[in-house]
Amino acid sequence: MLCFFCIVDLCQTSFIGLFFFLWLLFLQVTFHFRTTLCDDDRTVIDDSKVVGTPMEIVIGNMFKLDIWETLLSSMRTGEVAEFWCDIIHTGVYPLVSKSMRRIADGKDPVDWHIHTCGMANMFAYHSLGYDDLDELMKEPKPLYFVMELLKVQQPSEYNRESWALSDEERLKAVPVLHGQGNKLYKQGRYQEATQKYKEAIICIKNVQTKEKAWDVPWLKLEKMANTLTLNYCQCLLRMEEYYEVIEHTSDIINQHPVKAFYLRGKAHMEVWNEAEARQDFSRVLDLNPGMKKAVKKELAVLSMRMEEKNQEDRDKYKAGNEADANAPV
Repeated sequence: MLCFFCIVDLCQTSFIGLFFFLWLLFLQVTFHFRTTLCDDDRTVIDDSKVVGTPMEIVIGNMFKLDIWETLLSSMRTGEVAEFWCDIIHTGVYPLVSKSMRRIADGKDPVDWHIHTCGMANMFAYHSLGYDDLDELMKEPKPLYFVMELLKVQQPSEYNRESWALSDEERLKAVPVLHGQGNKLYKQGRYQEATQKYKEAIICIKNVQTKEKAWDVPWLKLEKMANTLTLNYCQCLLRMEEYYEVIEHTSDIINQHPVKAFYLRGKAHMEVWNEAEARQDFSRVLDLNPGMKKAVKKELAVLSMRMEEKNQEDRDKYKAGNEADANAPV
């Protein structure tokens, strides 16, 4: 800790100090961490070694828990150190922890399909989804952080992912990712296309959280995200992830109703939700009569699929009755 603050002081009076401080910026650090309460049992909240995946952050890139940048900047590669931090530094830890746990579970660090920022989500749902984090959010506490610095890399030595970009870089990346996703979709590489669309959406959502909800810049970003979400859903349809399509299109049904109703209707059709599918296709026609031909085709397919399903059910019922009749008494 002391050496880092010395560097900050030095950079105010010395060109060499300033150069050294700037050299720290945008280094990617890889480290293990363990977070514990300051109680007698030192109750463990998170432990990256137990999860099996170290953490990576980029120094100077506005990581939510900025005290970690300070702590890690004071360490040497291979060093293990313990730090006590007061609540002034730990108040946002529950939000950071939630994101890290989602990553460990193979999920997105942000719920990008919910159109509010992280803090708004918390108040809307009254929970972060983890009892221990809810408790910490209600009553912040001092925490111990045990850190092991594994690796330090220069910007030229690592690929900067979307979370490590500045807002300007994120917005520049969106049309590139969009175009890459479209190209992959045309090639039939739907899984890869979803990753491009998802990364573009996350870029937009990260920028959007810094705008005031419903102001013009926020609405512009929302429109961009919704368009990408529809593309994402088209890929999911091809991948037979029908319930995900229903979920995501329902989220944006008011923003892009024609295409959202159409895609949701197709998804409902695939999971035998006949009434819901017919209702969605009817809404498409109400909103855009020019899609009459496409909707008529989908309704014909729906009728055929439902007849096949009903016949299959009748055959199963008949076979079951025959088996019961032939069973020994």
